Amino acid sequence: MDCCNVSSNTNITTIHKGYMLSEIKNLVEDFLPRFVEIRRNLHSYPELSGKEHQTAAYVANILSSYDIPVEKFIGKTGVVGHLISDSEEKSVLAIRTDMDALPMQEKTKLNFSSYNSGVMHACGHDVHTTVGIGTAVILSMLRKQLGGNIRFLFQPAEEIAQGAKWMLQDGVMNNVDAIFGVHVFPSLPAGSIGIKYGTLTASVDNIQVFIKGESGHGARPHEAVDAIWIASQIITVLQQAISRTQNPLHPLVLTIGKITGGHAPNIIADQVEMSGTMRSLHPETRAKLPQWIEGIISNVCQAHNAKYEIDYQWGVSSVENDIHLTSILENASREAWGNDFVRILSEPSLGSEDFSSYLEYSPGTMFRLGTGYPNKINHPLHHPLFDIDESAIATGITTLAYTAYKYWKS
Repeated sequence: MDCCNVSSNTNITTIHKGYMLSEIKNLVEDFLPRFVEIRRNLHSYPELSGKEHQTAAYVANILSSYDIPVEKFIGKTGVVGHLISDSEEKSVLAIRTDMDALPMQEKTKLNFSSYNSGVMHACGHDVHTTVGIGTAVILSMLRKQLGGNIRFLFQPAEEIAQGAKWMLQDGVMNNVDAIFGVHVFPSLPAGSIGIKYGTLTASVDNIQVFIKGESGHGARPHEAVDAIWIASQIITVLQQAISRTQNPLHPLVLTIGKITGGHAPNIIADQVEMSGTMRSLHPETRAKLPQWIEGIISNVCQAHNAKYEIDYQWGVSSVENDIHLTSILENASREAWGNDFVRILSEPSLGSEDFSSYLEYSPGTMFRLGTGYPNKINHPLHHPLFDIDESAIATGITTLAYTAYKYWKS
């Protein structure tokens, strides 16, 4: 008798899971033309970090049209959607997507290319926002099946690593028990899901360095202190020192991305300003960076009678995916797409994500959404020709929606 009961319950559970997945897939298929339209609209009207006013209004209007209550101006230009389930369980799951674009000129020549000159969705945040909207819309129609409430966070200013901080200051993680996120991944084909246990991304910090020398005539450099030459020495020594003073098993990337200085071709520069970024995967490496960098700059400047100032700006930490939540995501993905379309990623990325800031408040996990074309060059993120296979939109929405459903079933 007990055996029969177990078998019966197992069959009911299997049928119910299959029913829910089927319902999600059918709804996504029905709404896919609308979701593609939403993505193309977002792509055509990108907005820079902290200026996502039109994007936020667009998101809020769509959510409201499906009877999803919204809060506007959260985290300055962010939007929060609240999906209240019919369950007596009142735990809260958060789903975070970002909305901002990059300051670069699009060159794709798509018929829905950016209308905003010098601004482009080259990091897929138009896709992220669409997936967030789509997940909210689909689950709003299936709220009777949900085991708790979902809070949809549409975040601004991820590209400058400020938006999560702004959202958190407005209390978006209050009473949240877990959080999921997504990021496009052109290295994986559309239709596939990339899953990483543990460390997903690197920490990121920024630095500004001011080198102060003394001006002089370009024909008499020995009478001056050449700030440009000294800056070049600093850059060279920093790069060389990584390979000889840092643990090679603890990856570290230091990039000086901007350097300005000088007044005229025949005047020795008296001041140079440099700015750059540091990426690392290990907290102990990151903690030592300010002292290590200043030691090198100090030694070079002292050797050449220059002075310096350093502004070290702590950014965001690594994204550390929670094992349990990642397992729920993996199981949901395998049920939805089969083993051939689920890739377990072995290596983290040295890119950064301020999704990590939310993980200080609750466990969470972020997955990679494959967006690559099967027979076409797939340009990397932050490239003026970056584009996605739009079939990935359905994959992203289905995966997030089914994972959210399974969160309360696991």
